[in-house]
Amino acid sequence: MQDELKLLGGAMVTLALATSALVVVPHIQLRDGQPPAALKPYTAAQLRGRDVYIANGCIYCHSQQPRDKAFAPDDQRGWGRASVAADYYYDKPHLLGTMRTGPDLFNIGARQPSADWHLGHLYQPRAYVPGSIMPSYPYLFDIKDAADPGDRVVKLPPGYTPAGKVVVAKPEVMDLVSYLQGLDHTYPVLQGERHGR
Repeated sequence: MQDELKLLGGAMVTLALATSALVVVPHIQLRDGQPPAALKPYTAAQLRGRDVYIANGCIYCHSQQPRDKAFAPDDQRGWGRASVAADYYYDKPHLLGTMRTGPDLFNIGARQPSADWHLGHLYQPRAYVPGSIMPSYPYLFDIKDAADPGDRVVKLPPGYTPAGKVVVAKPEVMDLVSYLQGLDHTYPVLQGERHGR
């Protein structure tokens, strides 16, 4: 009977610690439910782009949570400061990711602000990052003989545009690029936000 009580007591302490670390501390870090002043809500185009991001499985290969210097060299990789709970105030669902087959995208909007780069990279990743294992997304683009008025023509490096054709971005890839450009968490974090005080 004593062993069963010790086991039950240990399980309850473990549950309490896990709940504190995963629920209570992030709640405290949100500072009364207010996001950082520099964090802006997503626009309608960014929300549609976020849906395209989810639908195409980008979350399976990219994280959005740089870690602290004490745990990983994410800042040396150029991925930005460590994230805090308040950074995800407007994210529902959260797209933290679990793997890093590709780079972390927490600050991709600051690292790669060019819409042309994002469009070309989504059409043919290896044209921009030799040896990349990222899949291309040609179904997010139209191949046309000539661009129509209002079309966004994708500027690709020589040799990647189909001969005699133009590559035109569809609205859903423009929304995705808007979402990626919006991933810019370069604003400062208050000391209390980082440590939950």
